[in-house]
Amino acid sequence: MRRLGESLLLPFVALAVLAADQATKSLVVAHLQPGQSIELAPWLTPVLVVTRVSNTGVAFGLLQGMSDILAVVTLFVVGMLLLYYRHLPPGQLLLRVALGFQLGGAVGNLIDRLLRASVVDFIDLNFWPMKNWPVSNVADICIVIGVILLALLMVWEQWQETRRQKALSVEEAG
Repeated sequence: MRRLGESLLLPFVALAVLAADQATKSLVVAHLQPGQSIELAPWLTPVLVVTRVSNTGVAFGLLQGMSDILAVVTLFVVGMLLLYYRHLPPGQLLLRVALGFQLGGAVGNLIDRLLRASVVDFIDLNFWPMKNWPVSNVADICIVIGVILLALLMVWEQWQETRRQKALSVEEAG
């Protein structure tokens, strides 16, 4: 039973991210015109405003107008994530979570590209170090969280391997 729960972790995280992403985008599309902003609360306005933006490129406004190509690239990435997921050994819970964040975010933005020909962005952060930061969405943030978690796991694994190698060297020398 534990193995089943572990194997369902990635799909659960991905579906949760996808649901949150699509629900928030639907709210923004239903209530805001492109370019329109609203304040969530007066005390929050210096830090966060909701601004509806259509993005036909990728992060930071790069590759604008390439939504079709980006959809194909995203399909490839989603396929690679699913393939990698199928070959994960047991016990890799945080890796499954990291991949779930990435997969859910990628599919969320892919849905936008396929249905709207652009990605709906709306999270407009404005605080240090994010002054004039590009507008983003839940999918973007989850992809970044997944990549950061993956990077931290890789650093952790490398540190653990270095410790093991040192321990072996000490045993062999002694």
